[in-house]
Amino acid sequence: MNLNMSTTSDLRIAKSTWRIPQIASWTGGLILLLMLFLYPDLGLTFFWNLLIPVAPLLFLISPGTWRNICPMAITNLLPRHLGLSAKNKLSTNQISVLNLIGLIALYLIVPLRHALFNFSGSATGILIITMVVTGIILGTFYEWKSAWCSGLCPVYPVEKLYGSDVLVSVSNAHCGSCANCVVPCPDSTPNVHPLQVKKNSIQKINGYMITGGFPGFIWGWFQVPDNLSLNSIHNLLEIYLYPMSGMIISLFCFILLKKLLKQRHEKKIIGTFAALSISTYYWYRIPALLGFSGFVSERPLIDLSGSLNPIWLNFSGLLFAIFFFYHLVFRKQHKNSWSTRPIFEKLSKTK
Repeated sequence: MNLNMSTTSDLRIAKSTWRIPQIASWTGGLILLLMLFLYPDLGLTFFWNLLIPVAPLLFLISPGTWRNICPMAITNLLPRHLGLSAKNKLSTNQISVLNLIGLIALYLIVPLRHALFNFSGSATGILIITMVVTGIILGTFYEWKSAWCSGLCPVYPVEKLYGSDVLVSVSNAHCGSCANCVVPCPDSTPNVHPLQVKKNSIQKINGYMITGGFPGFIWGWFQVPDNLSLNSIHNLLEIYLYPMSGMIISLFCFILLKKLLKQRHEKKIIGTFAALSISTYYWYRIPALLGFSGFVSERPLIDLSGSLNPIWLNFSGLLFAIFFFYHLVFRKQHKNSWSTRPIFEKLSKTK
């Protein structure tokens, strides 16, 4: 038996173990959603300044943990757990199209934070509700995680980019059996990365856009102030100019490196660009959270600008970058998957 495969008894233990964290996460997600409408300032602080900054680090260390407790994933899979899903299977091409739409959504939604979502609790709440409803609809028609968690979800490409060599692999708290709904399964395939599968041109485009384009996109996003509005074409162009320009430049560099270096260096190149992405994010985000943003319009989580020497922030950013490059580029990869694979559906029916 595959070492990454769980037995039926293992699955029962895993599900009972994860039930309390899942309930806590789902309840917390619901409370956060209500706060975005009722107490928007507090809700926005929790969502954008606490939850989102922690997510990249969690994707790097243990993406399986996040996929087990993600409130959207729990909600999306309710039809399957309640026996209400039609359990239709998507083709590789169909999943690739969903991945592409999710990636485009990521690149379109994130810049809008500067003009809308960072300031409007109701807009952020409506965005979340839209994604939740979409996930439920997809979960009603399609098998397990294929349509949302590993399909249309805008966060999924980032999970694959940062989760190529996880430190902590966990049990699968959702899938009762493996129906091969996504091949290869991102949850149970060791060292999964965005360019691992290139069976069609769309998969290749997806892999290149997130791996090559994300470092420049992140850099560009942090060059845009938070006080813009959507009342003019000029502001709309300003919101997207830096992120999209940065994405194009870093994507060009990625393609050039791929052309110049041999195929056997592909994983190192992918790891380098993943490390650049997450290092760039924390290089800018940590100072902003502590009151050292270059833009006066940005609200810090804790304002330490009057008591902390900025040199310590540069030092911490450098330490983070060293860790990320060591982990994603230089460290010998371990054959760890995000989570253990449940027993195959056909096998479970024979027992």
